Amino acid sequence: MSGGRILVTDDDAAIRTVIREALRREGHVVETAASLAEQRRALADFRPQVLVTDVVLPDGNGLEGIDEVRRHDPQLPIIVLSAQNTFTTALRATEQGAFDYLPKPFDLSELSRAVSDALAAGSRHEDVAVPDTAEDLPLIGRSPPMQEVYRTIARVVANDLTILILGESGTGKELVARAIHDFGPRAGAPFVAINMAAIPRELIESELFGHERGAFTGAAQRNAGRFEQAQGGTLFLDEIGDMPAEAQTRLLRVLQSGDYMPVGSARAIRADVRVIAATHQDLNRMIGEGSFREDLYYRLNVVPIPLPALRDRGDDVAELARYFLDRAAADGLPRKTLDAAAAARLAQHGWPGNVRELENLMRRLAALGRDPVIGLSQVEQQFAGAGATAAAGQSLEAANLGDAIEQQLARYIASYGAALPPDGLYDRVLGEVEKPLLKLVLAAVRGNQLRAAKLLGLNRNTLRKKLTERGVGPQVRRPD
Repeated sequence: MSGGRILVTDDDAAIRTVIREALRREGHVVETAASLAEQRRALADFRPQVLVTDVVLPDGNGLEGIDEVRRHDPQLPIIVLSAQNTFTTALRATEQGAFDYLPKPFDLSELSRAVSDALAAGSRHEDVAVPDTAEDLPLIGRSPPMQEVYRTIARVVANDLTILILGESGTGKELVARAIHDFGPRAGAPFVAINMAAIPRELIESELFGHERGAFTGAAQRNAGRFEQAQGGTLFLDEIGDMPAEAQTRLLRVLQSGDYMPVGSARAIRADVRVIAATHQDLNRMIGEGSFREDLYYRLNVVPIPLPALRDRGDDVAELARYFLDRAAADGLPRKTLDAAAAARLAQHGWPGNVRELENLMRRLAALGRDPVIGLSQVEQQFAGAGATAAAGQSLEAANLGDAIEQQLARYIASYGAALPPDGLYDRVLGEVEKPLLKLVLAAVRGNQLRAAKLLGLNRNTLRKKLTERGVGPQVRRPD
């Protein structure tokens, strides 16, 4: 593509120069402006084909100035640059009709691609409503991985594309799903979440699609499934990798046709629902193993949103920690602050439980101790205690499966504290603990099921049943 006319507005002369020279090397004609006033004159005299603008300018806000730009040229593509790298900034840029949003610092190659795309596509304006409470959501962080998450959310909130959120447990998958719902056109309708790992296999279809009275033994009355409850809104299917094969087939049919039938009914119901799914599992591996349908994967994975693990966004830890301390104070716990040494130690931690682990730690620290400032020694004490618990949990020779699950349940209750969920905790722990425990034991005995059953305190047939239910494949067997 031949070059275009690009106007760059930024109050930093060095940034203007770097961008101008980089875009000129790409064959573009570039003019620059240092303020909104200079931008107005350039819009009239230079008539750019793309505007690249900073947010904070000496005589106003670049986002608020977009309305004025639109009156001058309604079709002008606008690329917003900002050092205010928050979730709300990305959303407001989209709300104002920006073609793209790039957080500072940015790669010049990324800016060059955005300019080329803007020249090719022309103007793009999507209807995105940003509530005043946007900053109340703990989508917090200025790290590059989180900036990419913000940008993706901002691009998809205004449409009904199916989304697959990928990430380790505790990274905030449901929070992202809620943000997409709350800031999109379905915000006034229900947001309904269901965790596939917490629902017994034989009840999943009834939970999703509902059932009629008398559809099966015990169905004394009609039940509205989650699709019906979410009508007009968003259905969040958490841990989609744990959905059994039969339910996968029915879900695929709904996504293809848009209709579903409650169990025991011959009447199809139109599903006016946006579907967002999430998993911590490797669905591509599961497809190869035959435990997840490939065609369903492609139906769900229209827009993937990978969430970074907290260990990959260490620069965000202190900001998140202070946010959770403020939330704890709002919930009635003592107000605490974090000193610099404690914040630095938190940033160095590996966070196997991700953001959920950090939130629980902050609530414990807020509840413990009398000092209003949390110091390094308090953080170290908490990490030492958690390490001892983890080491004890790795001793398999003395514990059977039931004992291990009960111990993990007790640890969950202790870690949640005042934030303990009211229902479904045991099922959740069972789903999260049983499968990895089975894998760990089988690996330890090199696939010898007789030894594994003895170690777990199960008979061999029960072990085989659990391996099938949890989708645990054969392990390498040690030669006799």
